[in-house]
Amino acid sequence: MKRTLLFFGFICGLGACTHKNEQLVSSVFIDSLIDNYREPPISLSNDSSMLFWKHRINPALPGFVSEIKYAGTLSLRFHLFGDIRDIRAADSVIRKVDQDFNHRESQANLMLMNYSILQHRFKEADGYLQRAKQTGLKKYDHLAASFDVDFELGRYFSAGNALKELKSSDYGYFFRRSKMDHLNGLIDSSIQAMEKAASLEKNNPYLEQVALANAADLYVHAGELDKASELYEKCIQLNSADFHSITGLGWIALVGDQNDSLAEKIFEFVRIRNKLPDALFKLTQMAQLRGDTVSEKKWALAFFSEVTDSVYGNMYNKYMIELCTGILHDPVRAEQISKVELENRTTPQTYAWYVWTLFSNHKKQEAYKEFEKNVSGRPLETLELYWMGKMMKGMNKGYNAQEFFKAAYVNKYDLSPAQLKDLEMNLE
Repeated sequence: MKRTLLFFGFICGLGACTHKNEQLVSSVFIDSLIDNYREPPISLSNDSSMLFWKHRINPALPGFVSEIKYAGTLSLRFHLFGDIRDIRAADSVIRKVDQDFNHRESQANLMLMNYSILQHRFKEADGYLQRAKQTGLKKYDHLAASFDVDFELGRYFSAGNALKELKSSDYGYFFRRSKMDHLNGLIDSSIQAMEKAASLEKNNPYLEQVALANAADLYVHAGELDKASELYEKCIQLNSADFHSITGLGWIALVGDQNDSLAEKIFEFVRIRNKLPDALFKLTQMAQLRGDTVSEKKWALAFFSEVTDSVYGNMYNKYMIELCTGILHDPVRAEQISKVELENRTTPQTYAWYVWTLFSNHKKQEAYKEFEKNVSGRPLETLELYWMGKMMKGMNKGYNAQEFFKAAYVNKYDLSPAQLKDLEMNLE
C-alpha cells in the first residue's frame, strides 16, 4: 500500500521552526496540522478498494480472494481510524472463509491469529496458529507467527528461539527483534532495530511510518523526548491520520513541555477524529497535571464507560486496573479484572498487575507470595516497577522499594504526571 506525502510542503516548512523553538512540541505545527487536516490518500484509496472487493463477494457462493481482500481493507481502516467494529467485521468475514473451506486455508488461520492478537484474545490466537501449522506453513511464516504468539503469551524462551531461527534482513525480522531487545532491557539496540526496519520500507510509507512511530515510542521510553518528537512529526508527514504519533506529540507536550493547554488541544483533536478511547485516558492524565480533580474524574469515568463495552473485550484491562486502583478507588473491581487477564495470558507483567490489585485490596501477604512466585527477578515495564515499589514500601521493605523506584525512574516518561510526582517524592 503506497501513499503520497500529505501536506509535505507545509509540514516540512514548519519543521525548521520547530527545532528553533525551545519547546519540544511546536504549537504552530499543531495548529497547522489541525487546521489543514484531511484524510490521507491511503484512506481514500482503501475506501475505494473496500467497495470494490465487497461488491465482488457473493454470499451464495463461498469465495476466498475477494473475502480476504475485503477483510484486509477493514483491518487497514481500523488501524487508521480506530473503529473496533471494523476489526470485528474483518474477523467475522475470515471466520466464514475458514468455515467454508473446512479450516484448511493457512492464510485464513494466520489472519484470524493476527485479528485475535489485536483484540487481546491471545489463547485464541494460539489456537489459530496451531491450526495454521497443521495446514502447512512456509518456514518464515511459521517462525514469525510463532514468535508473535509466544511473545504475547509470555513464552519468551520459545519466542527468542523462533527469532534466532528466523534471523533475516527484512522488515519483519527487525521489527520483532526490536520487541525482544526492548523486553531484555536493550533499549539502544531496540531503537536501532526498529529504525532499521523503517529504513527497509522506504517504498512503502505505511510500513515505514508504523516502524518509525514505534521507534519514537522507544525514544520516549528512553527519555529522549527531542528525538521522539522529531520522529512523530516525520510519521505525520507520511500519514496525516497517524493518530498514534499525534497523541505521542500530545504526551511530549504534557510531560516534557508541561504545556497542558497544547496537550489538551491535541488529545481533543484525536478524540474527535479517532474512535479508540485512548484519548480519553490521556485527557484524564492531562487533568492530573493541572490538579483538576473534577475533570480528572470526568474523563476517567468516560474512558471506563467506553472500554467496558463488550466490543473491547480485554483490550484495556491494564488501564482499567490503573484507574480502579487509583482515581476510581475500586480495588475489588481491579482484582477481578486482573484475574480475567491472567486467564487470557500469564506474563510477568500480568502477574504484577494481579499482585498490585491484591495489595491494593488489603491482601498484603497473598500479594507478596504471588510476587515471589511469579514476578520477582522477571522483566517488568515502568508502571509495574512503580507498582511493585509502592507495594514494597507499604510492606515496610524500604530497600526493595527504593530499588524498584530507581528502576522505574530510568523510564520516567512512561508514567503519568501524578505517578511521576509521587515517584520523585518517594526517591527524595
